[in-house]
Amino acid sequence: MADQPAPPLTHFDAAGQAHMVDVGGKTETARRAVAVGTIRMLPETLALIREGNAQKGDVLGIARIAAIQGAKRTADLIPLCHPIALTRVAVEFALDDAASTVTCTATAECTGRTGVEMEALTAASVGLLTIYDMCKAADRGMAIESLRLLEKAGGKSGHWQAESA
Repeated sequence: MADQPAPPLTHFDAAGQAHMVDVGGKTETARRAVAVGTIRMLPETLALIREGNAQKGDVLGIARIAAIQGAKRTADLIPLCHPIALTRVAVEFALDDAASTVTCTATAECTGRTGVEMEALTAASVGLLTIYDMCKAADRGMAIESLRLLEKAGGKSGHWQAESA
């Protein structure tokens, strides 16, 4: 594959100053983004989560609510993100005993003028951070890994899907 020039960074003006992108002239379209991340832990920690015996309670239930709240607060956390009226945030967790991991998949949707990639990524990361927070007394060595965008749809650039990892 031939090297192609990188597209311009939209959060910088012609003088190189950071700015919030003007989306006022864009058409409102249905937007959707899916992000995923994983937290690796000791097998004993995963067992606590699976059995619901963590000291702080229902780890995945709390992490799901935290992830949804994270998506809703993305514009407060990422300085140049637009506040978005989300129409849906869904968060799923998959436990893998063999790898001793929990994978968080977050989907964010809206009808608007700008995408929801950052909302999906924020949801997944906040969900994983909440798992860490709730289980750190049992396992401070947990590692959050491979946070990434899997898919985005809508807007001028259309559909994009990540290559298999």
